[in-house]
Amino acid sequence: MNSTKIFIIGLPRTGTTSICAAMLELGYTVAHTAYTQTTFDNAQVIADTPIFVDFKRLDSFYPDSKFIYLTREPQKWLPSIKQLLQRMYINVTRDDGGFNTIIKRCYQRTFSPFTLDNIADDDFLALCYQRHSNEVGQYFIGRQQDLLTIDISQSASYQKLLSFLSLAQGNESASFERLNRGGKVTAWKDLNNKNKIASTKNGRISLLAYLDASSK
Repeated sequence: MNSTKIFIIGLPRTGTTSICAAMLELGYTVAHTAYTQTTFDNAQVIADTPIFVDFKRLDSFYPDSKFIYLTREPQKWLPSIKQLLQRMYINVTRDDGGFNTIIKRCYQRTFSPFTLDNIADDDFLALCYQRHSNEVGQYFIGRQQDLLTIDISQSASYQKLLSFLSLAQGNESASFERLNRGGKVTAWKDLNNKNKIASTKNGRISLLAYLDASSK
């Protein structure tokens, strides 16, 4: 079990797949989304759901962990997240199936109220982005050593990651591979790497220890 973690707390469509792929190449065990306790036990790096919602609880449960907040320019993020949310809408909101309860909770909370009108509205989505950004910023005041904020499209972002992780600086021109472009969302599934950690157990989720502990 890895008791300290690196949590990627950027919202969807900010480059979570690209940074997860980079972390694989750096030798970390990585889960892009985590829905079982086994996933949390085995992965050193975890991104996406439920991380961008539960980062405060995770910080308490996994002391001394590090957090990476991903940003993206609004003119690029807005059309990308809008397309994703509209594609997900039915499975996020239906009561008779659809996505697992963790995914539903995360999206319904972050983009609340989760309605078709709202997820088609740039102003609403921009407010959701800013609300999450403010929450991250306020929580980590005075803890700059624990939080890295980067935009993976910027040339210096990869070197900043290496510095944050206390890793040897590599080729100064090294950068993140841009994955899941043009609305694609399957790049993580297509990656073959022994350090990938499964998000579920044969499609099933389990009770997560950090949530169980916080409810007591």
